Formats: sequence, C-alpha cells, structure tokens
Amino acid sequence: MSKREQEQLGREQFVTKDSGEIHRLSILIPLYHSEQTIEALVDRVITELRPHFDALELVLVNDGSTDNTHACALQSVARHPGIVKYIRLMRNFGEHNAVMCGLHYVTGDCVAIIDDDFQNPPAEILKLVEKSREGYDVVYSYYTEKCHSWFRNLGSRFNDWVATKLLKKPKDLYLSSFKVISAPLIRTIIDYQGPYPYIDGIILRSTTMIGRQLCRHEERATGRSNYTLVKLLRLWLNMFTGFSILPLRIASIIGIGMAGVAILLTGFFIISHQVGGIIFQQPIPPGWASIIVAVTFFAGLQLCVLGMIGEYLGRLFLTVNRSPQFIVRDVYGIKTSQEES
Repeated sequence: MSKREQEQLGREQFVTKDSGEIHRLSILIPLYHSEQTIEALVDRVITELRPHFDALELVLVNDGSTDNTHACALQSVARHPGIVKYIRLMRNFGEHNAVMCGLHYVTGDCVAIIDDDFQNPPAEILKLVEKSREGYDVVYSYYTEKCHSWFRNLGSRFNDWVATKLLKKPKDLYLSSFKVISAPLIRTIIDYQGPYPYIDGIILRSTTMIGRQLCRHEERATGRSNYTLVKLLRLWLNMFTGFSILPLRIASIIGIGMAGVAILLTGFFIISHQVGGIIFQQPIPPGWASIIVAVTFFAGLQLCVLGMIGEYLGRLFLTVNRSPQFIVRDVYGIKTSQEES
C-alpha cells in the first residue's frame, strides 16, 4: 500500500462526533530501542484502558530501531489482533516525524500520545481524556515533579522559554509529549507537508482551545533517555526555522546594532588618532583601526546572518522538492483497501 493510500485510509476512518463524546480512543506510541518495555507497556495499556471505551486501538511506530524492537512489536500485534497496529519506518526520522506518521493511522475520536518508557502511567490517560471532554482540542499533561535527568530538565526549560518567545505559547503551558489530541485537530496536523514537523508548533498555530491536566510522572522503567544534545538541538532548530521568522528579525536587529558599534569605534579611533594616540600610549599604525573594525564585527556578523538565511533556504528547498517526513517500510495489523473489499 502506497503512502498516499495509507494516508487516505487513515483520513476515511476518522469518527466524527459531537464535542465531548469520546467512545473510541487511539493511543500512539513512538518506539526507539524499546525492546525492554514495549510488550509490557502494550499489555498494561490494554488491560487498564479497554474497559473504559467502546473501542481501543494502539498504534506503534518504530522509528528505525536497531535493537529487537521490531520483533517485540510483532509479538504485540500477534497477541492483540484487531487492537494493535504497527508501522515500521525505513530509518530513524526523529520522534516528531514518527508521531506524524502514526497520526495518519489513528481512527479514534481522540488520540493519546505516550512515550515507551513507563514514565507516564497508562491510567493517567483517563485524566487527559476526561479533561478533553470539556471541549479542548488538545490537553497537555504537566507535573509537580518531573523524574528526568538534570540534562533533560534543563533542555525542557530552555525549550519552554524558546516556545514562549517564538510561538507565543502561554507561560503556564508545559509542552509535554504526553497529551491527548482531538480528531479535528489531528486532521489539521497531518495536512502539514514540511519535512521537519514540530507537532507542538503546529498545534499552537492551529488552536487556542488548549487544556492542561496534572498527571503523575515516574522514574524510567529501564535504561536512559534517548534524548541527546544533538537531538535537542535538532528539535530547537525545527522550532526556530519551521514556525517563526523571529531569528531573521533578530539577525537584522543585531546587524543594525553592530553597524552602530562600528560607527562608534570609528569615531573613537579618529579621536584617538587626533590626540596623538594618548589612549593607547603610542600612535596607532595607519590602517590598523579600520581593519580591526571591519574584521571583528562584520565578517563574523555576515557569516552568522548568511548561515541563518541559508538554513531557511535549505529547508525551503527540501520542502519544495518534497523531502519525506517519513518512509514506511512495513505495516502490520492494518487492513488495506483491497483486503477490506
């Protein structure tokens, strides 16, 4: 089944109900090196949540794992036929790309997105769903105490600050990966075609009906977080260049400021030359001041601004050339249109 057919199938299966009516729940779990947790997580989610909904589905997206995650996910599909869907990507595209892929396959009235590390107890999904019944398009979790490493907490704080400045995020809103999204908003999200999706950025520019719900946060069941400095930097870069032109405006302001500083330095060196180099205790060699002013300020500034413009142009080039958000290798537990007929 082609990607276009898969996307169309996902759109056709959406269930439209009045606001507040949630009878079918989809749960989306992006996977990356999840062999030690995914089977137990799937079993626990189904056991704890299935009695509360008319229909429950789990959508697993393997984001290019190189361990035994694929085999473990297949075991879950075989153990829970008709409930677990499994999509295997061709390579590692990143968490937000994997989530974007999974959103094309969910069919419920809303979808809960949860990580594979057990830090969010599955039963907490019920709190988010109950809050979403108040008419919110999305409900984010927040915590009184987060059980992340100091590095992850620091990265989260910086991400929160950047999102507040760039995306006009409400200051009291925490952009957690653990959230519930309504079907209408999902349709808006999957319409985004850029190769570098930032899910929370799409949400913030699409709706103001955003709720928040206090939830428990626990220690990881096993292993360490897959987030590294490189992945966090990539996430911030997606936020910077994909959903705001503020960095370009800042570059323009810095350029004007540096030009002003250069003018002041030029005046300073002229005055120093006129008074015989008293400031430097010796005459300034001819041409030295102009070289220092030009090289110190404008060379670095030009490289910075050109690099930023190049990043925007590069991403525009990739978008125009339809660089893929994700590439699906295999799907399991999902009936194709031919099989249904």
